[in-house]
Formats: sequence, structure tokens, C-alpha cells
Amino acid sequence: MGQLYLNKVTKSFGDLDVIKGVTLDIQDGEFVVFVGPSGCGKSTLLRIIAGLDDATAGDIVIDGLKVNHLAPVHRGIAMVFQSYALYPHMSVFENIAFPLRVEKMPEAQIKEKVESVAQVLQLDQRLQQKPGMLSGGQRQRVAIGRAIVREPKIFLFDEPLSNLDAALRADMRIELTKLHHDLAATMIYVTHDQVEAMTMADRIVVLNGGYIAQTGKPLELYHKPQNMFVAGFIGNPKMNFLPATCKAVSDEGVTVHCLGRDVTIPVEPRKDLVGSSLTLGIRPEHTFIGKGELDFQITPTVVERLGVNTIVYSSTSGDDRFSALLPGAAPVVVDKPVTIGFNAADCHLFDANENALERRTALTEIDLDQLASQ
Repeated sequence: MGQLYLNKVTKSFGDLDVIKGVTLDIQDGEFVVFVGPSGCGKSTLLRIIAGLDDATAGDIVIDGLKVNHLAPVHRGIAMVFQSYALYPHMSVFENIAFPLRVEKMPEAQIKEKVESVAQVLQLDQRLQQKPGMLSGGQRQRVAIGRAIVREPKIFLFDEPLSNLDAALRADMRIELTKLHHDLAATMIYVTHDQVEAMTMADRIVVLNGGYIAQTGKPLELYHKPQNMFVAGFIGNPKMNFLPATCKAVSDEGVTVHCLGRDVTIPVEPRKDLVGSSLTLGIRPEHTFIGKGELDFQITPTVVERLGVNTIVYSSTSGDDRFSALLPGAAPVVVDKPVTIGFNAADCHLFDANENALERRTALTEIDLDQLASQ
């Protein structure tokens, strides 16, 4: 079993509150990713779960047992660090076997466990080599193997791929996802990379300033962000935000004035919105060249040709930037104006408090569950 419950966990360093009353329930076998910008508290929260830092207040409960005052070794967890933390003078075999030797496990049992784990991680031909002879990805697999042999209730990963190059990170994402499937273990993974979060997680916990901004399945956060922070953080390139004013509400949705025209966005109407300033959000992948229900002319400042797609960036009012994700052969050129359009059904609306209005055109919860299970 590997069920974890955090109950109103806080962490303060003097007058600085880093974790601000986090409550979270993680089920046995889940792959949960903590994601957020630098300084949001994700690594601190992971260290509190591990027992490497003490919570200022609140409870950490693993399989029904409060573990606040238990040492890390007694919590049934294993942690994989960003820096690998391997012993350079030891072979791969001895690095993986180290925690078992600390427990004084019989030699025959150590050999069996290490060789079994090495086979799973494709390290069986490397067991007699030293870490200095391995690639970055192989070293990370050794660190993961050292965690697996302990057969913990919960695996904790603290940005384990951040030292790897882009291609190797993609390969390791696949390996970790497959490993989770094979082990059926509870895994908690910390990253600032929302692409890692979207591709690996059963459930994502988005942290912002020590609070949980939103928790949900990857597609749920993408299609139904609850606030502007999540909307801007989940998705690459990030969502565009444009100023709008509410003109009216009706059964069809909320009519706003944006980009010089009135358009009705199919969201749940609220009478208190009339006359208020709103923010309209549109994802770059929902834009196109030409006229739409909303459109405006941009002048590209940067054009990124990625092959299958082209990303266009342009400056808008102030320091804001608008981006459009277009087909790879899109006829766009730096400094040459182009009309970019999008439709009301693809738009998001946020009130003055940056909270999202419920979208009627977003995928339903049933649709999201079906997609997530495929």
C-alpha cells in the first residue's frame, strides 16, 4: 500500500511562509506530479513528505499512520534526487545494493534483488562498472534502481531529469512512465516542466506561492483551468490573455467587447459581470491565419519553424506578447503584418479575481475520463 494524506500542512522559515495549509489525498498506485514555477514550494513539500524537513503544522499520514515524527528510513519511502547522489568509488551493483547492506540483508538475497532490478532497468550488463563510465541517463537509472530495491510504499522524485539533455529527458519520461505501470507503485514527482507533468501524471497538483492552485487530470487542467495562473502555466506555448469588457449575459453565454467587436463566449453567465472588466484567454493552438469570430492584425517579431508547426510571437500592448501555433508551412515572415483569427467556442473567460467562468464547450468530465483512460 502507498496511500498518502496531507492535512493542512504548513512550513515557515522564520516569518516566511513557504507552504500555506496544503491538504491533499494521494491514492495507492497513483502517479502524481507537483508542478509550478521556481519558489512555489513543490520541492519543500516533497522534502516534508520524505521527512528531510519538518512541517511547521499539519499532519503527514501514510497508510493511516501519522509519520510526522518518524525518521525518513521508517516512513516507507524512497527518494530519487536531481543530482543522482551515487557513490563514485562503488560499482553499479554496490550502489544499488547499498540500502540493502545497511539493512544487513543476506548476500544471496541482495544479489537476487539487485539483479532483478538491473534487468528491469536494462543495467544488467553494467553492474560491474563505476558511475563515471555511464551516461547521464544510465546514472539516473542506477539512482532509481537503488530506490526500487527497498520496495518502498511511495517513490519520491525531485526533478530527476533536469540534468539531462532534451532527447534523453524524453526517453527517460517514457521509461519512468513504463516503470510506474510495471511496478503499480505510488509515485510523487516534482518538476517545473509542465510538459513532463502533462505526459507522465495520472494527476497534476499545480502549486503557486505555497498554495494548491488546482488539482486534476492533465486534460482536465488543460481544458478546464480554474484560474488564470493554471491556464497560463499548463500548455506550451502558454495561453494568450486579452482585455475584455462584459456587455451582457444571456442563456447563450457572456457577451464581451474585445478587439473592437462584441462576441458571445459560451460560458456560464453571471449577472454580476455586466459592465466589469474581464480577461479573455485563447490558446495559441486554437488560432489560425485569417478572419474569425475574433481576429486582429499582428506583426511577427519572432518566427520559430519547428517542422510540423510554426510558432509566431508578436508584441501587443505594454509588455504583453501574443503567440500563435500554426501549421509548419504557414506563410508568416518577421515584420510582415498578418491577420490572426480564432473562434468564440475556443475562448476562456476570467473574472476580475482571475477565476475562470465555466466553459460550456469544453469537454465534459465523462469525455475527459474516457480520454485519460485511453
